[in-house]
Amino acid sequence: MATYGPDQRALFESRSSALYEELVSAGSFALTDERLQDGAELRPAFDLLVDLGLVVLDPEGEHWVAEDPSSIQGRIVAPLSQEGTRLLDESTQWAKAFGSLSQAWRRSPAATDRGPIAYLRDAAIGPYLNALVADVEEELLTAQPQTGRDAASLAAAALRDTAALERGVRMRTLYQHSARRSSVTHTYVAAVTARGAEVRTLDEFFNRMIVVDRRVAVIPAGDDLRVAVAVREPSVVAYLVDVFERAWERGRPYTNKDTSMMRDIAVEQRAMTIRMLIEGHADPQSAKRLGVSPRTYAGYVADLKEEYEAETRFQLGYVMGQRGVSGTERTTDTPTD
Repeated sequence: MATYGPDQRALFESRSSALYEELVSAGSFALTDERLQDGAELRPAFDLLVDLGLVVLDPEGEHWVAEDPSSIQGRIVAPLSQEGTRLLDESTQWAKAFGSLSQAWRRSPAATDRGPIAYLRDAAIGPYLNALVADVEEELLTAQPQTGRDAASLAAAALRDTAALERGVRMRTLYQHSARRSSVTHTYVAAVTARGAEVRTLDEFFNRMIVVDRRVAVIPAGDDLRVAVAVREPSVVAYLVDVFERAWERGRPYTNKDTSMMRDIAVEQRAMTIRMLIEGHADPQSAKRLGVSPRTYAGYVADLKEEYEAETRFQLGYVMGQRGVSGTERTTDTPTD
């Protein structure tokens, strides 16, 4: 039986669903419909509907007609749920199998002979993190700036992290506010919070970090995400935990969709954009610090230009300077006429 992943779901959500609704409204599509021919823009979305069984030929073979989605959903969703359950159970069993080995390692001289700091490169990072999280006993702290992880890596993280949560591990994760606009991040957060994890977002930039049981911290080696540093020195780990706790206190709960809080988040992102402009950072760097794409950041700047009736960035800076705007205000600065 065919299974469907994130790519097919994205196409289904963005194109196929609207096409299906149009078909239901129209009653049928002719075989000669130009939009459904080879090479047409909507052809991949239509092919997916046919492959799913949501669209079939009528008995005369002259028109495409819609099928009841309730009769199709179970066939598509059930295998994914079953596979997720199987993988989660398998990962839990592997974690248990490695548990005694990890305890033996920590008691051995070799665990300290290799020193308090280890460098991990490229392909070695993922397996190390998986093993580290599988070994967590009490608490997992993670800071994830930006939303650059793709659906596949987030799905793998969800399986890994939910397995830890099922064992009773406490978990807190910190994202930037921009993560609230990521559908794949929404899926991940829903999976972990359903099992007791806490997730918050923050406006300011911070570095990626994972801390396991307050004994091991994994951080990037500078700006090169291809190299990670595993730190076991207690004083350094305690310092990093303190940095996390301070950021956590300023964060806002991810699952809180209250209108006033969402308005506050928009104000914080606007203020951060103003600070980036005033400090003179290049657009790519500013976008990175906000956790958004350069195109989205350019949109933020364009909104500020419109708000302050400025045609250029120079004019924008001059007007904000005249009004004493610094980006540290806690309320929206509304331009005057």
